[in-house]
Amino acid sequence: MAEFRNGVVGSWHRLSDVLARLRLRPEPGHGFPGYKPGQYMALRREDCRLTRRVTDERGRALYASDLDPSGAIRRGPVSHSYSIASAPFETLRDGHLEFYLVLERDEEGEPGRLTESLFHLREEAGDRVGYYDRVAGDFTLEKRAAGFSSVLLVGTGTGIAPFVSMIKQLHHETLSGPGSVRYTLLYANRTRAELAYHEELSALTGRGTLDFVYVGSVSRPAPGEPAIAIGQGRASTLLRHILGLPLPDEVVRPVLPRDADPMRLRERLDPASTVVLTCGNAGAMAEIKAIADGVGMRFEKEDWKPSRTTGA
Repeated sequence: MAEFRNGVVGSWHRLSDVLARLRLRPEPGHGFPGYKPGQYMALRREDCRLTRRVTDERGRALYASDLDPSGAIRRGPVSHSYSIASAPFETLRDGHLEFYLVLERDEEGEPGRLTESLFHLREEAGDRVGYYDRVAGDFTLEKRAAGFSSVLLVGTGTGIAPFVSMIKQLHHETLSGPGSVRYTLLYANRTRAELAYHEELSALTGRGTLDFVYVGSVSRPAPGEPAIAIGQGRASTLLRHILGLPLPDEVVRPVLPRDADPMRLRERLDPASTVVLTCGNAGAMAEIKAIADGVGMRFEKEDWKPSRTTGA
């Protein structure tokens, strides 16, 4: 069984009320285990709101706050796994792991038990975040994209994390020699402020010998916000636009960034040689799968199956 350790918050950067980037340093005297881009690690906090399973009048299973005899909310440890956004070479060089986190809410509007605690972190106080000293998962290029000359990565929300790790590591590795695979990344989030890693990913396009193209987009652009470096529209509608597929009637036509040529992007994504990897919102992943299946592309997705006893 993996050892439990207490990491130290290296940095805590809030992008919005519900999104943040966490850099975690290992427990003093220890290092993090090795990992591959696309893998994940379980984090834990000790002061989380605990819940219990209840059944409503319709017979539906719900999770309500667990109260003690005095009516106070019980608190205790909760853990959950998160994709690693840092690249292995960065962890070796700088000694941290990075995670891109969202403050989750359930159907009743209650914040996620672990993420509620995480969003109270204070970097200046030397806050601690627990972690299990084990990295796991098979959502890796080695496992999911072997044998393909074109890899399309589609990330929505915090689902960009594994792809950031992949692209940064690939760029680092191809500095010593060119690669033979084309990588195309579509990333969509709600607003410009929440489009994490946009600058880093933009800077890697056209640099070194990595054949990489990045397209970022927001689904809720600010009024009058031009689509210059950032496109507009959801990831699925952008992909339909690039592939020349019809859009649903109710969808506003997507707009690509000014320097993104849909014809050149389409040429990179020959269905016979392209695999689609996607991570993020379940609904968005289902839409991407339907598109991939429709054009004959191989489809792979990151599956998350957390239990309510350990979920966020």
